[in-house]
Amino acid sequence: MWPPCLGGAVWIMKILIVGHLGMLGTDLMKETGSRHEVCGVDRQELDIVDREQCLELLGNFRPDSVINAAALTQVDYCETHEEEAFLINGYGAGNLAEAAASVGALLVHYSTDYIFDGQKAGPYLEEDAPKPRSAYGRSKLRSEELVRSNGKDHLILRTAWLFGQNGVNFIRTILGAAKQGQPLRVVNDQKGSPTYSRDLAAHTIRMIEAGCRGTYHLTNSGSCTWYQLAASAVEWAGLKDVQVLPVTTAEFPRPAPRPANSVLANARLKREAFPPMRPWQAAAREYVMLL
Repeated sequence: MWPPCLGGAVWIMKILIVGHLGMLGTDLMKETGSRHEVCGVDRQELDIVDREQCLELLGNFRPDSVINAAALTQVDYCETHEEEAFLINGYGAGNLAEAAASVGALLVHYSTDYIFDGQKAGPYLEEDAPKPRSAYGRSKLRSEELVRSNGKDHLILRTAWLFGQNGVNFIRTILGAAKQGQPLRVVNDQKGSPTYSRDLAAHTIRMIEAGCRGTYHLTNSGSCTWYQLAASAVEWAGLKDVQVLPVTTAEFPRPAPRPANSVLANARLKREAFPPMRPWQAAAREYVMLL
């Protein structure tokens, strides 16, 4: 059993952020820069699929913590490129876990709601059995297995429906389409937990500082459908003349299957009396105001 989150004094850590140019990585760099010694690497500096390169880089830098924000997240692309998805999402994470263990560092790794099949009536708990339906979900489940087996000291954070300043995401795409003035058709029978990358980054650092270990669900509080998220974003952006229409998943087929219900309960945080992230509405509205 891993210990629960432990309180205590915060010390200055040496943190390596892998994938620091991505949406989550850029927020992690901002969040850690003023509090810890941080170094960021991306594909140009580190190919996580290369085991020896991972061992060499971490051996030279010798961090206290490694945060893996590198992943292949294009769900439909992964469906037709499953081998590549497993190399990056699965075995790349395993290489980082092994390299982190070799220098006595904590590995923080992000997983996804897509490891579940979406058939559960209520929110998913950390203890629920994974059953991914897509290549992306399978590759991320494999990453969890490899992190646990290769990393003696690890923190796995399952998150969902990410949006943020630096990168393509659902809210940015919806508002871009809404500004064209045409009616929007958005799926209303898939439910999940929208998560602001800025909030996720800040909470990640707090959890590292508190000594959290093992597997947690970590999303903004609450849940909604894609249609509800789109309608809210359009309203907050002041695009009142744009019509947002609910449709079914069957009317909007995609290469990769999507879980109908991928709401993640932040149950372990609650059990351990760790502060939750704010409601998704507050986070998403703040984000829309910044666009």
